[in-house]
Amino acid sequence: MKVYGFLKDVTGASRVTEARRKLIESGSPDNLYHDHIKEVAQELHPDKVEVIVTKVEDVSPTARKFTFQACEGYQLPPFQCGQYVSLDLEIGDTLTTRPYSICSAPYQARSGEAPFFAVTVRNGRPDSGFAANHIYANVKEGDRFTAHLPYGQFYYEPLRDSRHVVALAGGSGITPFASMAEEIAHGRLDIDLTILYGSVSSRDIILEKQLSEIQCEKVKFVNVISGEDDYPGEKGFLNRDLIRKYSKPDSTYFVCGPLPMYEFVKGELDALGVPARRIRMEVFGAPRDVTKAKGYPRETAEGTCRLTVQRGMQEDVIEARISEPLTVALERAGIKNGSRCRSGACGYCRAKLVSGEVFIPSEGDGRRRADKQFGYVHACSTWPLSDCTIRIPIL
Repeated sequence: MKVYGFLKDVTGASRVTEARRKLIESGSPDNLYHDHIKEVAQELHPDKVEVIVTKVEDVSPTARKFTFQACEGYQLPPFQCGQYVSLDLEIGDTLTTRPYSICSAPYQARSGEAPFFAVTVRNGRPDSGFAANHIYANVKEGDRFTAHLPYGQFYYEPLRDSRHVVALAGGSGITPFASMAEEIAHGRLDIDLTILYGSVSSRDIILEKQLSEIQCEKVKFVNVISGEDDYPGEKGFLNRDLIRKYSKPDSTYFVCGPLPMYEFVKGELDALGVPARRIRMEVFGAPRDVTKAKGYPRETAEGTCRLTVQRGMQEDVIEARISEPLTVALERAGIKNGSRCRSGACGYCRAKLVSGEVFIPSEGDGRRRADKQFGYVHACSTWPLSDCTIRIPIL
């Protein structure tokens, strides 16, 4: 370091300060700085997208397809076939969220003058499907929602999966495969897809018209009907013989449907000797009856318990039903605790279990090993068995 002398050295700081002041004054008053990495990250993974319903159409006697476009000032992020969107819902006094697989193709959200995505919702039984029934019966064109997307890992990965995919679907589990088929048919995904779709009745096949119209050399759509003995096509369940018939030696199997179908199909694939690395299963949501989950310690799930909720310095005591996950109790009490998958997979509703006894189904336990070790739970897949205390983030 060069030494100029005592006076020059000790007054150097003021000279530098004056030089900085002049440079600042000569600069533009506008902030010209751009964090390009942050901008790309926000485009790919926005916190939320305000959307509007632009079309509602029946796609079976019990299911409706809802098309959404981004509201002014927002842009739809890119997604992959098989990912889902989480919608914020206000139903009466309840503020909740629900995940729905995107049934439109990724290219439809990135091209054209009116980019969009779509979901298909099936009307549930009168005593079930709280959110699905509400959407099916009440949502109309012009309604606005706050959407969070994309989420989920149920998509084709070329480094892992075979180019021949056999999709095993049941009920509304057809929706992610509709997205995949559309993308393939328009040359945006280079794989061969065979969809085996199990339905009870040939008169209630969700998205049948759309899937039949986009069949091509690379997309095959096979209905399998379990409730009609005289059906002329494939009948029964998605058993090993049927799976073997439409498979190739190196097929990858994607499975999406209700929990009983998962359990049955997994057994059939195991019987065929399919390795676990060739099986991809979508998360299936919380069980409707937790007492039927493997390992549940009680014959019935009745009654309530006290749930103490800690958020920073605030502490609230609310009522939680033993028959419902912690997330539902929080929503009923108006306490925000972000939820996306509602299946125990994504970890968005992660909470610290301070005290108390809970039950977590093995099928819906997506926690990391460290979370299990240090007492964290995913509220959407955790049922209280006693009075509990949890700590959640401030939202």
